[in-house]
Amino acid sequence: MKYILWLVGIVLGLALIIGGSQIVASERVEVVQLHTINEAGEEVVTRLWVVDYDGHAYLRGDTDSDWFKRLQSSARFTLIRGEQAGDFTHTVKNENIDTINELMREKYTWGDRVIETAMGSRAESNAIELTPEKI
Repeated sequence: MKYILWLVGIVLGLALIIGGSQIVASERVEVVQLHTINEAGEEVVTRLWVVDYDGHAYLRGDTDSDWFKRLQSSARFTLIRGEQAGDFTHTVKNENIDTINELMREKYTWGDRVIETAMGSRAESNAIELTPEKI
């Protein structure tokens, strides 16, 4: 029984270390808040990484992720970056994914590798170009 408890303790400890490292990796550099609306009409806030390229901010996301699906069904959305909030539109620019992946690796360093290890390769992700809405 003593060995089973030790084994359970080790497994739980490893799970906490892995989960904790993912949280630290994802939140230690700039994170934006994407505000989208779900099918029930409720606002959903998703915390994401962002990089700048060619005069635009870019997000990176998987086609199957819920936030990406909500974004695709929205004409515009709200994004909070630092102290600035604004409404945006988006364009998927997958021809830029290699550049966006490289910029993410440079900006988020080891955190990008930790998340990629947990979630899989980012080569098939979407590069999402953000354009501020003119009021």
